[in-house]
Amino acid sequence: MGLMELLRAEDEAGRWRLAWPGPWCGPRRRRPLDLHLPAHGRGRALAPPLAALLRRSPGSWDLPELPELGGPLEPDGAVADAQASAAALLGAERCWFGVNGASGLLQAALLGLADPGQRVLLPRNLHRSLLHGCLLGQLRPVLFDLPFDPASGLWLPPSPGHLERVLAAALAGGPLAAVVLVSPSYQGLAGDLAGLVATIHRRDLPVLVDEAHGAHGGLAPGLPPSALACGADLVVQSLQKAAGGLAQSAVLLLGSGGPGRPAAPDPRRLERALLWLQTSSPSALLLASAEASLTHLHGPGGRRQLKAALARAHRLRGRLEAAGLPLLPTQDPLRLALRTAVLGINGLEADAWLLERGVIAELPEPGCLTFCLGLNPPPDLERRLPRALLALRRELGGAPLPPFTPPPLPLVAEPELALGQAWRAPAQAAPLADLEGRIAARPLCPYPPGIPLLIPGERIDGARAAWLREQVGLWPRQIADTVPVVA
Repeated sequence: MGLMELLRAEDEAGRWRLAWPGPWCGPRRRRPLDLHLPAHGRGRALAPPLAALLRRSPGSWDLPELPELGGPLEPDGAVADAQASAAALLGAERCWFGVNGASGLLQAALLGLADPGQRVLLPRNLHRSLLHGCLLGQLRPVLFDLPFDPASGLWLPPSPGHLERVLAAALAGGPLAAVVLVSPSYQGLAGDLAGLVATIHRRDLPVLVDEAHGAHGGLAPGLPPSALACGADLVVQSLQKAAGGLAQSAVLLLGSGGPGRPAAPDPRRLERALLWLQTSSPSALLLASAEASLTHLHGPGGRRQLKAALARAHRLRGRLEAAGLPLLPTQDPLRLALRTAVLGINGLEADAWLLERGVIAELPEPGCLTFCLGLNPPPDLERRLPRALLALRRELGGAPLPPFTPPPLPLVAEPELALGQAWRAPAQAAPLADLEGRIAARPLCPYPPGIPLLIPGERIDGARAAWLREQVGLWPRQIADTVPVVA
Protein backbone atom coordinates (compact mmCIF):
# COMPACT_ATOMS: atom_id res chain seq x y z
CA MET A 1 0.00 0.00 0.00
CA GLY A 2 1.37 3.42 -0.95
CA LEU A 3 1.53 6.43 1.33
CA MET A 4 -1.50 8.13 -0.20
CA GLU A 5 -3.58 4.98 0.10
CA LEU A 6 -2.47 4.50 3.71
CA LEU A 7 -3.36 8.05 4.74
CA ARG A 8 -6.67 7.90 2.93
CA ALA A 9 -7.52 4.64 4.71
CA GLU A 10 -6.50 6.23 8.00
CA ASP A 11 -8.88 9.13 7.43
CA GLU A 12 -11.73 6.81 6.44
CA ALA A 13 -11.16 4.70 9.57
CA GLY A 14 -11.65 7.70 11.80
CA ARG A 15 -7.96 8.64 11.85
CA TRP A 16 -7.10 5.78 14.17
CA ARG A 17 -5.97 2.95 11.90
CA LEU A 18 -2.26 3.80 11.82
CA ALA A 19 -2.00 4.34 15.55
CA TRP A 20 -3.74 1.06 16.40
CA PRO A 21 -2.65 -1.80 14.14
CA GLY A 22 -4.00 -4.37 16.60
CA PRO A 23 -7.49 -5.88 16.70
CA TRP A 24 -10.58 -3.90 17.60
CA CYS A 25 -11.86 -4.79 21.04
CA GLY A 26 -15.48 -5.57 21.79
CA PRO A 27 -18.49 -5.60 19.52
CA ARG A 28 -18.11 -1.91 18.64
CA ARG A 29 -15.11 0.01 17.43
CA ARG A 30 -13.72 2.19 20.20
CA ARG A 31 -11.43 5.12 19.75
CA PRO A 32 -7.94 4.25 21.01
CA LEU A 33 -6.22 6.36 23.63
CA ASP A 34 -3.73 8.26 21.48
CA LEU A 35 -1.24 9.41 24.12
CA HIS A 36 1.54 10.29 21.71
CA LEU A 37 2.90 13.30 19.88
CA PRO A 38 2.07 15.68 18.23
CA ALA A 39 0.61 17.45 21.24
CA HIS A 40 -2.39 18.60 19.21
CA GLY A 41 -3.79 15.06 19.68
CA ARG A 42 -4.74 14.30 16.07
CA GLY A 43 -6.23 17.74 15.66
CA ARG A 44 -8.10 18.15 18.96
CA ALA A 45 -5.75 20.91 20.15
CA LEU A 46 -4.60 22.50 16.92
CA ALA A 47 -4.35 26.26 17.17
CA PRO A 48 -7.77 27.43 15.89
CA PRO A 49 -6.41 29.61 13.04
CA LEU A 50 -4.32 26.67 11.88
CA ALA A 51 -7.28 24.31 12.02
CA ALA A 52 -9.29 26.78 9.96
CA LEU A 53 -6.49 27.04 7.39
CA LEU A 54 -6.32 23.26 7.03
CA ARG A 55 -9.99 23.18 6.09
CA ARG A 56 -9.24 25.27 3.00
CA SER A 57 -8.09 23.83 -0.32
CA PRO A 58 -4.45 22.73 0.23
CA GLY A 59 -3.32 24.31 -3.00
CA SER A 60 -4.43 27.72 -1.81
CA TRP A 61 -1.80 27.93 0.93
CA ASP A 62 1.07 26.03 -0.75
CA LEU A 63 2.93 29.19 -1.75
CA PRO A 64 6.54 30.18 -2.48
CA GLU A 65 8.41 33.10 -0.93
CA LEU A 66 6.33 35.74 -2.71
CA PRO A 67 7.28 39.36 -1.84
CA GLU A 68 4.22 39.83 0.35
CA LEU A 69 4.86 36.52 2.14
CA GLY A 70 8.66 36.54 2.46
CA GLY A 71 10.50 33.91 4.46
CA PRO A 72 12.36 33.31 7.73
CA LEU A 73 15.51 35.08 6.51
CA GLU A 74 13.83 37.88 4.55
CA PRO A 75 13.72 41.36 6.14
CA ASP A 76 10.22 42.14 4.89
CA GLY A 77 6.92 40.35 4.39
CA ALA A 78 4.34 38.54 6.49
CA VAL A 79 6.83 35.98 7.85
CA ALA A 80 9.20 38.71 9.08
CA ASP A 81 6.28 40.49 10.75
CA ALA A 82 5.09 37.25 12.38
CA GLN A 83 8.60 36.48 13.68
CA ALA A 84 8.93 39.97 15.15
CA SER A 85 5.52 39.63 16.84
CA ALA A 86 6.45 36.21 18.24
CA ALA A 87 9.74 37.54 19.61
CA ALA A 88 7.90 40.35 21.42
CA LEU A 89 5.28 37.91 22.72
CA LEU A 90 7.88 35.50 24.13
CA GLY A 91 10.31 38.14 25.42
CA ALA A 92 13.05 37.28 22.91
CA GLU A 93 15.41 39.60 21.08
CA ARG A 94 14.91 37.74 17.79
CA CYS A 95 12.87 34.79 16.54
CA TRP A 96 13.22 32.55 13.50
CA PHE A 97 10.65 29.99 12.39
CA GLY A 98 11.93 26.63 11.19
CA VAL A 99 10.42 24.01 8.88
CA ASN A 100 12.87 21.16 9.62
CA GLY A 101 11.81 20.63 13.20
CA ALA A 102 13.80 21.36 16.32
CA SER A 103 16.54 19.17 14.82
CA GLY A 104 17.36 21.63 12.05
CA LEU A 105 17.30 24.64 14.35
CA LEU A 106 19.54 22.98 16.95
CA GLN A 107 22.07 22.32 14.23
CA ALA A 108 21.89 25.90 12.95
CA ALA A 109 22.26 27.24 16.50
CA LEU A 110 25.42 25.18 17.04
CA LEU A 111 26.92 26.36 13.76
CA GLY A 112 26.07 29.94 14.71
CA LEU A 113 27.86 29.62 18.05
CA ALA A 114 31.06 27.78 17.16
CA ASP A 115 33.67 27.68 14.40
CA PRO A 116 35.27 24.55 12.92
CA GLY A 117 37.65 22.91 15.37
CA GLN A 118 36.12 24.50 18.46
CA ARG A 119 34.88 22.45 21.42
CA VAL A 120 31.23 22.43 22.54
CA LEU A 121 30.00 20.90 25.78
CA LEU A 122 26.99 18.58 25.38
CA PRO A 123 25.04 16.41 27.85
CA ARG A 124 24.90 12.66 27.39
CA ASN A 125 21.12 12.85 26.92
CA LEU A 126 21.54 15.02 23.83
CA HIS A 127 19.34 14.39 20.82
CA ARG A 128 21.28 12.87 17.93
CA SER A 129 20.62 15.96 15.78
CA LEU A 130 23.20 17.81 17.89
CA LEU A 131 25.79 15.22 16.89
CA HIS A 132 24.83 15.83 13.28
CA GLY A 133 25.38 19.56 13.88
CA CYS A 134 28.85 18.89 15.25
CA LEU A 135 29.63 16.79 12.20
CA LEU A 136 28.39 19.43 9.75
CA GLY A 137 30.24 22.24 11.55
CA GLN A 138 33.41 20.21 12.19
CA LEU A 139 33.00 20.89 15.89
CA ARG A 140 34.58 18.85 18.67
CA PRO A 141 31.89 17.45 21.00
CA VAL A 142 32.76 17.16 24.68
CA LEU A 143 30.19 14.88 26.36
CA PHE A 144 29.37 15.24 30.03
CA ASP A 145 27.86 12.56 32.24
CA LEU A 146 24.61 13.08 34.12
CA PRO A 147 23.09 11.79 37.36
CA PHE A 148 21.47 8.39 36.84
CA ASP A 149 18.37 6.79 38.39
CA PRO A 150 18.93 3.02 38.77
CA ALA A 151 15.22 2.42 39.45
CA SER A 152 14.06 3.78 36.09
CA GLY A 153 17.23 3.62 34.01
CA LEU A 154 16.90 7.33 33.17
CA TRP A 155 19.40 10.14 33.16
CA LEU A 156 18.33 12.93 35.52
CA PRO A 157 18.80 16.71 35.28
CA PRO A 158 22.14 17.89 36.66
CA SER A 159 22.43 20.21 39.64
CA PRO A 160 24.42 23.45 39.41
CA GLY A 161 27.08 21.85 41.60
CA HIS A 162 27.37 18.87 39.26
CA LEU A 163 27.62 21.20 36.28
CA GLU A 164 30.31 23.27 38.01
CA ARG A 165 32.44 20.12 38.31
CA VAL A 166 31.72 19.29 34.67
CA LEU A 167 32.79 22.74 33.51
CA ALA A 168 36.01 22.61 35.51
CA ALA A 169 36.88 19.22 34.02
CA ALA A 170 35.95 20.24 30.47
CA LEU A 171 37.85 23.54 30.58
CA ALA A 172 40.93 21.74 31.86
CA GLY A 173 41.13 20.19 28.40
CA GLY A 174 40.92 23.52 26.56
CA PRO A 175 38.53 26.39 25.86
CA LEU A 176 34.86 25.87 25.04
CA ALA A 177 32.78 27.78 22.50
CA ALA A 178 29.35 27.00 24.00
CA VAL A 179 27.38 24.75 26.33
CA VAL A 180 24.15 22.91 25.50
CA LEU A 181 21.49 21.90 28.02
CA VAL A 182 18.35 19.80 27.55
CA SER A 183 15.34 20.99 29.56
CA PRO A 184 12.81 19.55 30.03
CA SER A 185 13.64 15.98 29.09
CA TYR A 186 11.42 13.78 26.93
CA GLN A 187 9.86 12.40 30.12
CA GLY A 188 9.13 15.86 31.52
CA LEU A 189 12.06 16.11 33.95
CA ALA A 190 13.52 19.55 34.64
CA GLY A 191 16.05 20.78 37.17
CA ASP A 192 17.22 24.17 38.37
CA LEU A 193 17.61 25.62 34.88
CA ALA A 194 18.18 29.19 36.09
CA GLY A 195 20.96 27.95 38.38
CA LEU A 196 22.52 25.91 35.56
CA VAL A 197 22.47 28.86 33.15
CA ALA A 198 23.99 31.16 35.78
CA THR A 199 26.73 28.60 36.44
CA ILE A 200 27.65 28.59 32.76
CA HIS A 201 27.47 32.37 32.42
CA ARG A 202 29.95 32.77 35.26
CA ARG A 203 32.42 31.09 32.90
CA ASP A 204 31.53 33.69 30.23
CA LEU A 205 30.07 31.00 27.94
CA PRO A 206 26.85 31.13 25.90
CA VAL A 207 24.08 28.62 26.61
CA LEU A 208 21.90 26.89 24.03
CA VAL A 209 18.86 25.16 25.57
CA ASP A 210 17.15 22.33 23.72
CA GLU A 211 13.64 23.14 24.92
CA ALA A 212 11.96 20.98 22.27
CA HIS A 213 9.55 19.58 24.87
CA GLY A 214 8.97 22.80 26.79
CA ALA A 215 7.26 25.41 24.62
CA HIS A 216 4.59 25.71 27.33
CA GLY A 217 7.10 26.38 30.11
CA GLY A 218 6.13 29.10 32.56
CA LEU A 219 2.62 29.54 31.14
CA ALA A 220 0.78 28.03 34.12
CA PRO A 221 1.46 27.54 37.83
CA GLY A 222 3.47 24.42 38.54
CA LEU A 223 5.17 24.23 35.16
CA PRO A 224 8.95 24.73 34.90
CA PRO A 225 9.93 28.28 33.91
CA SER A 226 10.81 28.92 30.28
CA ALA A 227 14.45 28.75 29.22
CA LEU A 228 14.29 32.39 28.13
CA ALA A 229 13.11 33.41 31.59
CA CYS A 230 16.05 31.44 33.03
CA GLY A 231 18.51 33.53 31.02
CA ALA A 232 19.35 31.18 28.12
CA ASP A 233 21.09 32.81 25.19
CA LEU A 234 19.55 30.60 22.51
CA VAL A 235 16.45 28.40 22.81
CA VAL A 236 14.96 25.90 20.38
CA GLN A 237 11.33 24.79 20.75
CA SER A 238 9.45 22.13 18.82
CA LEU A 239 5.93 23.38 18.27
CA GLN A 240 4.45 19.93 17.77
CA LYS A 241 5.71 18.61 21.12
CA ALA A 242 4.24 21.13 23.55
CA ALA A 243 2.19 23.57 21.45
CA GLY A 244 -0.65 23.21 18.96
CA GLY A 245 1.58 23.09 15.87
CA LEU A 246 2.26 20.59 13.12
CA ALA A 247 5.26 18.26 12.99
CA GLN A 248 8.40 19.97 11.64
CA SER A 249 7.32 23.44 12.82
CA ALA A 250 9.80 24.88 15.30
CA VAL A 251 11.26 28.16 16.52
CA LEU A 252 14.74 29.46 17.37
CA LEU A 253 14.78 32.24 19.97
CA LEU A 254 17.60 34.65 20.78
CA GLY A 255 17.65 35.81 24.40
CA SER A 256 17.50 39.49 25.18
CA GLY A 257 20.75 39.59 27.14
CA GLY A 258 21.40 41.40 30.38
CA PRO A 259 24.02 42.26 33.00
CA GLY A 260 26.34 39.46 34.05
CA ARG A 261 25.84 37.56 30.82
CA PRO A 262 28.34 36.95 28.03
CA ALA A 263 28.01 38.80 24.75
CA ALA A 264 24.84 37.73 22.97
CA PRO A 265 25.24 35.44 19.98
CA ASP A 266 25.54 37.38 16.75
CA PRO A 267 22.25 37.27 14.80
CA ARG A 268 24.21 37.52 11.53
CA ARG A 269 26.09 34.31 12.34
CA LEU A 270 22.82 32.59 13.21
CA GLU A 271 21.19 33.69 9.97
CA ARG A 272 24.21 32.53 8.00
CA ALA A 273 23.92 29.08 9.61
CA LEU A 274 20.18 29.03 8.95
CA LEU A 275 20.90 29.86 5.30
CA TRP A 276 23.31 26.91 5.07
CA LEU A 277 20.80 24.42 6.46
CA GLN A 278 17.37 25.74 5.52
CA THR A 279 15.49 25.04 2.32
CA SER A 280 15.08 27.94 -0.09
CA SER A 281 11.40 26.93 -0.45
CA PRO A 282 10.05 26.75 3.12
CA SER A 283 6.53 25.41 3.50
CA ALA A 284 4.07 28.27 3.98
CA LEU A 285 1.89 25.86 5.95
CA LEU A 286 4.65 25.06 8.46
CA LEU A 287 5.55 28.73 8.81
CA ALA A 288 1.86 29.47 9.48
CA SER A 289 1.87 26.59 11.98
CA ALA A 290 4.70 28.25 13.90
CA GLU A 291 2.94 31.61 14.01
CA ALA A 292 -0.49 30.24 14.87
CA SER A 293 0.66 27.80 17.56
CA LEU A 294 2.83 30.35 19.39
CA THR A 295 0.21 33.11 19.21
CA HIS A 296 -2.54 30.80 20.46
CA LEU A 297 -0.49 29.12 23.20
CA HIS A 298 0.60 32.47 24.67
CA GLY A 299 -2.84 34.07 24.31
CA PRO A 300 -5.92 33.80 26.54
CA GLY A 301 -7.45 30.87 24.63
CA GLY A 302 -4.26 28.84 24.73
CA ARG A 303 -3.73 29.46 28.42
CA ARG A 304 -7.28 28.33 29.17
CA GLN A 305 -6.69 25.21 27.08
CA LEU A 306 -3.43 24.52 28.91
CA LYS A 307 -5.04 25.07 32.32
CA ALA A 308 -7.81 22.59 31.51
CA ALA A 309 -5.29 20.00 30.27
CA LEU A 310 -3.21 20.37 33.43
CA ALA A 311 -6.28 19.95 35.63
CA ARG A 312 -7.14 16.69 33.87
CA ALA A 313 -3.51 15.55 34.15
CA HIS A 314 -3.51 16.13 37.92
CA ARG A 315 -6.79 14.24 38.33
CA LEU A 316 -5.43 11.34 36.30
CA ARG A 317 -2.21 11.18 38.31
CA GLY A 318 -4.24 11.14 41.53
CA ARG A 319 -6.32 8.20 40.32
CA LEU A 320 -3.29 6.23 39.18
CA GLU A 321 -1.40 6.81 42.41
CA ALA A 322 -4.49 5.91 44.46
CA ALA A 323 -4.58 2.63 42.54
CA GLY A 324 -0.98 1.90 43.54
CA LEU A 325 0.55 2.43 40.11
CA PRO A 326 4.14 3.74 40.33
CA LEU A 327 4.71 7.01 38.46
CA LEU A 328 7.89 8.94 37.90
CA PRO A 329 7.82 12.35 39.63
CA THR A 330 7.94 14.74 36.67
CA GLN A 331 7.95 18.52 36.51
CA ASP A 332 5.64 18.56 33.48
CA PRO A 333 2.24 17.09 34.45
CA LEU A 334 1.40 16.56 30.76
CA ARG A 335 4.09 13.87 30.60
CA LEU A 336 2.97 10.78 32.49
CA ALA A 337 5.78 8.26 33.00
CA LEU A 338 4.86 4.82 34.34
CA ARG A 339 7.78 3.14 36.15
CA THR A 340 7.28 -0.24 34.57
CA ALA A 341 10.44 -1.69 36.15
CA VAL A 342 8.79 -1.38 39.57
CA LEU A 343 5.95 -3.54 38.19
CA GLY A 344 8.47 -6.12 36.93
CA ILE A 345 7.82 -5.24 33.27
CA ASN A 346 10.17 -3.99 30.57
CA GLY A 347 8.70 -0.76 29.18
CA LEU A 348 8.99 -2.00 25.60
CA GLU A 349 6.95 -5.10 26.45
CA ALA A 350 4.38 -2.97 28.26
CA ASP A 351 4.11 -0.74 25.21
CA ALA A 352 3.51 -3.69 22.87
CA TRP A 353 0.85 -5.14 25.19
CA LEU A 354 -1.00 -1.83 25.52
CA LEU A 355 -0.80 -1.10 21.81
CA GLU A 356 -2.71 -4.29 21.05
CA ARG A 357 -5.44 -3.01 23.36
CA GLY A 358 -5.71 0.46 21.90
CA VAL A 359 -3.51 2.46 24.29
CA ILE A 360 -0.78 4.19 22.30
CA ALA A 361 2.07 5.58 24.39
CA GLU A 362 4.81 7.88 23.13
CA LEU A 363 8.11 6.57 24.49
CA PRO A 364 8.89 3.01 25.64
CA GLU A 365 12.18 2.44 27.49
CA PRO A 366 13.42 -0.56 29.48
CA GLY A 367 12.31 0.80 32.86
CA CYS A 368 9.69 3.36 31.94
CA LEU A 369 6.77 4.06 29.59
CA THR A 370 5.96 7.71 28.88
CA PHE A 371 2.54 8.96 27.79
CA CYS A 372 2.08 12.43 26.28
CA LEU A 373 -1.31 13.74 27.34
CA GLY A 374 -1.22 16.71 24.99
CA LEU A 375 -3.04 20.02 25.17
CA ASN A 376 -6.48 18.39 24.90
CA PRO A 377 -6.23 14.87 26.35
CA PRO A 378 -8.43 12.15 24.82
CA PRO A 379 -12.02 11.82 26.00
CA ASP A 380 -12.62 9.36 28.81
CA LEU A 381 -8.89 9.28 29.62
CA GLU A 382 -9.32 9.32 33.40
CA ARG A 383 -11.45 6.18 33.30
CA ARG A 384 -9.83 4.14 30.57
CA LEU A 385 -6.11 4.55 31.24
CA PRO A 386 -6.22 3.42 34.91
CA ARG A 387 -8.26 0.40 33.84
CA ALA A 388 -5.74 -0.49 31.11
CA LEU A 389 -2.70 -0.06 33.36
CA LEU A 390 -4.23 -2.15 36.13
CA ALA A 391 -4.91 -4.89 33.58
CA LEU A 392 -1.28 -4.61 32.44
CA ARG A 393 -0.08 -5.10 36.00
CA ARG A 394 -2.33 -8.14 36.51
CA GLU A 395 -1.28 -9.76 33.26
CA LEU A 396 2.45 -9.05 33.05
CA GLY A 397 3.46 -7.76 36.48
CA GLY A 398 5.81 -9.48 38.87
CA ALA A 399 8.77 -8.82 41.14
CA PRO A 400 10.51 -5.50 40.42
CA LEU A 401 13.28 -5.64 37.85
CA PRO A 402 16.85 -5.41 39.15
CA PRO A 403 18.29 -1.90 39.34
CA PHE A 404 19.67 -0.61 36.06
CA THR A 405 23.42 -0.22 35.72
CA PRO A 406 24.61 3.30 34.92
CA PRO A 407 26.84 3.57 31.88
CA PRO A 408 30.50 3.45 33.01
CA LEU A 409 31.44 6.90 31.75
CA PRO A 410 33.88 9.58 32.92
CA LEU A 411 32.53 12.93 34.02
CA VAL A 412 33.58 14.44 30.68
CA ALA A 413 34.93 12.73 27.59
CA GLU A 414 35.89 13.57 24.03
CA PRO A 415 35.91 11.05 21.19
CA GLU A 416 39.40 9.67 20.69
CA LEU A 417 38.99 9.89 16.92
CA ALA A 418 37.46 13.05 15.45
CA LEU A 419 33.71 12.69 15.03
CA GLY A 420 33.72 13.31 11.29
CA GLN A 421 36.72 11.08 10.70
CA ALA A 422 35.17 8.18 12.63
CA TRP A 423 31.74 8.56 11.01
CA ARG A 424 33.22 8.62 7.50
CA ALA A 425 35.77 5.87 8.09
CA PRO A 426 35.35 2.40 6.57
CA ALA A 427 33.41 0.38 9.13
CA GLN A 428 32.90 -3.26 9.96
CA ALA A 429 30.34 -5.00 12.14
CA ALA A 430 31.93 -6.24 15.35
CA PRO A 431 30.15 -8.77 17.58
CA LEU A 432 29.33 -7.43 21.01
CA ALA A 433 31.74 -9.92 22.53
CA ASP A 434 34.63 -8.37 20.57
CA LEU A 435 34.07 -4.66 21.19
CA GLU A 436 36.76 -4.03 23.78
CA GLY A 437 39.44 -1.72 22.41
CA ARG A 438 37.53 -0.87 19.22
CA ILE A 439 36.46 2.62 18.11
CA ALA A 440 32.78 3.24 17.38
CA ALA A 441 32.07 4.22 13.77
CA ARG A 442 28.37 5.07 14.12
CA PRO A 443 26.07 6.20 16.93
CA LEU A 444 24.33 3.41 18.79
CA CYS A 445 20.93 4.95 19.15
CA PRO A 446 17.65 3.24 20.11
CA TYR A 447 14.87 5.28 18.59
CA PRO A 448 12.81 6.97 19.85
CA PRO A 449 13.94 9.25 21.37
CA GLY A 450 17.25 9.28 19.54
CA ILE A 451 19.62 9.55 22.52
CA PRO A 452 22.92 7.83 21.62
CA LEU A 453 24.37 5.14 23.86
CA LEU A 454 27.64 5.37 21.95
CA ILE A 455 29.24 8.23 20.02
CA PRO A 456 31.36 7.80 16.85
CA GLY A 457 35.04 8.10 17.69
CA GLU A 458 34.72 6.75 21.25
CA ARG A 459 37.05 3.90 22.17
CA ILE A 460 35.15 1.12 23.92
CA ASP A 461 36.85 -0.15 27.05
CA GLY A 462 36.02 -3.41 28.82
CA ALA A 463 33.48 -1.91 31.23
CA ARG A 464 31.67 -0.10 28.42
CA ALA A 465 31.63 -3.24 26.26
CA ALA A 466 30.06 -5.24 29.10
CA TRP A 467 27.46 -2.50 29.66
CA LEU A 468 26.56 -2.45 25.96
CA ARG A 469 26.05 -6.23 25.98
CA GLU A 470 23.63 -5.75 28.87
CA GLN A 471 21.68 -3.13 26.90
CA VAL A 472 20.88 -5.56 24.07
CA GLY A 473 18.66 -7.59 26.37
CA LEU A 474 16.95 -4.47 27.66
CA TRP A 475 16.13 -3.07 24.19
CA PRO A 476 14.66 -6.04 22.28
CA ARG A 477 14.69 -5.45 18.51
CA GLN A 478 16.19 -1.98 19.06
CA ILE A 479 19.88 -2.88 19.31
CA ALA A 480 21.60 -5.33 16.96
CA ASP A 481 24.03 -8.05 18.01
CA THR A 482 26.85 -6.22 16.25
CA VAL A 483 28.16 -2.66 16.46
CA PRO A 484 29.79 -0.75 13.56
CA VAL A 485 33.42 -0.03 14.46
CA VAL A 486 36.23 1.62 12.57
CA ALA A 487 37.87 -1.00 10.36
